[in-house]
Amino acid sequence: MCAPALTPGAEAKTLRFAFQGELKSVDPYQINESFSLSVNGAVYEGLVRFRPDLTLEPCLATSWEVLDPLHWRFHLRRGVKFHEGQDFTADDVVFSAHRVLGAGSDLKGVIPGDAEIVKVDDFTVDFILKRPAPLLINQWATWGIFSKSWAEAHGATEATAMNATTPPYAGLHANGTGPFILVSHEPGVKTVWKKNPNWWDKPTGNVDEVVFTPIPNAATRVAALLSGEIDWMDPVPLNDQDRVNANPGTQVLAGPEVRTIFLGMDQSRDELGHSSVKGKNPFKDVRVRKAFYQAIDEDAINKKVMRGQATPTALMISPSLFSRSKDFKRLPFDPEASKKLLAEAGYPDGFEVQLDCPNDRYVNDEQICQAVVGMLARVGVKVDLNAEPKSKFFASISAAGGYDSSFYLLGWTPTTLESSNVFQYIMGCRDPKTNSGGNNVGGYCNPKVDDLARQALLEPDAAKRDDDFARAYQIALFDDVSYIPLHQQALAWGVARTVHVSQPANNYYVFAWATMN
Repeated sequence: MCAPALTPGAEAKTLRFAFQGELKSVDPYQINESFSLSVNGAVYEGLVRFRPDLTLEPCLATSWEVLDPLHWRFHLRRGVKFHEGQDFTADDVVFSAHRVLGAGSDLKGVIPGDAEIVKVDDFTVDFILKRPAPLLINQWATWGIFSKSWAEAHGATEATAMNATTPPYAGLHANGTGPFILVSHEPGVKTVWKKNPNWWDKPTGNVDEVVFTPIPNAATRVAALLSGEIDWMDPVPLNDQDRVNANPGTQVLAGPEVRTIFLGMDQSRDELGHSSVKGKNPFKDVRVRKAFYQAIDEDAINKKVMRGQATPTALMISPSLFSRSKDFKRLPFDPEASKKLLAEAGYPDGFEVQLDCPNDRYVNDEQICQAVVGMLARVGVKVDLNAEPKSKFFASISAAGGYDSSFYLLGWTPTTLESSNVFQYIMGCRDPKTNSGGNNVGGYCNPKVDDLARQALLEPDAAKRDDDFARAYQIALFDDVSYIPLHQQALAWGVARTVHVSQPANNYYVFAWATMN
């Protein structure tokens, strides 16, 4: 089924979209970040995809079956072509599986590193596992399939690490099967997509072209929306939402988001970098980690920085995604207890450390970090704020950058929409063999937590599975104080009233769902 062509004389519908940060690369394997994954999803499709309600449905795979707990078989969609005309076959799936597991990929965790990927025939692929993975496909909606022949022809058989100084071919060009075709990509300037007239599916929207422009300055971004220069923006600053709603031609689409904002600490190095401490690492001491936690007044951050539109959290997952959330409470804000803990740990006068923070990724990210700086100063800790654009921030703190951070602010949306993803990427011990802990910047590691998370994955009963995860959260976040959860931020998109878009809670932008009057 192809999308209908424009009738003679019909005006092309161009959707103009703006975000506070840039799209560094159009290679979806280069950075495991929801903004990049979602916009690149206009071009690259997975074997499965999300519906607007975030349930999964078939995409490039029409069906699949679990032949036994270690053997998954996928039946592929026939008649699909890549944008440059190549036929989609099993060879592309096998190639893409090896590409996503390659050294430069930031999405290694989507497939177990020791899985065997086997072509059965041109439209059938088997995934043979070493251990059961009942949630194998839950994050495959963001794993886009590449054309094997196209990648080989352009030297793009491997993903390039996000801190590469020279953009690779696949970082500037794209060739997927999706509803939109990449026309041009100028990093930091503009990206343009056009409707794919030969898409195998029928779009629910009517957009012919999408033009993305990064607009870092919030005031400029809002002015562009109010003047009609753009049609859709994210995010609308909290203090501008009333003005956007009052404008006759625009409105704010607001809703809950499942992303958790948190602070992390380097617990792996013997000497803490970017700090005044020499010869040891204060964050290896749970008393110091707990002192930092109890020095931070998240209620004040929510009230003053987030204007009451965040949901303070005790866990690293949204309450809507975890049935046991109500059983957990944040550690109390207590500066005196914080000072006492620091003194007990041998830092009665505190110490100095750098806080790495993006300034164009999350809602009021730099302002949150500024508040944290002030709160820690009250207990004697001098924090040097290093706030920078997300392209530099992620390149430094990622595996490709050597996890170069001592103290950092990060956000995480579990693509599986449940807890196993949090433990796999954020709280699991780093293990290249299993692709665990890939985004565990601070290097936290407790084998008991890993064992509980693995045990939970094998539990078919959802309630019992959450019981296992609850025990793992208790150890990791309350016994070990491995992270400092802050809040779930709220979604706030600004859109022209002539534009209708779906707003899923994972904050993904699906241009194929957009309709323009």
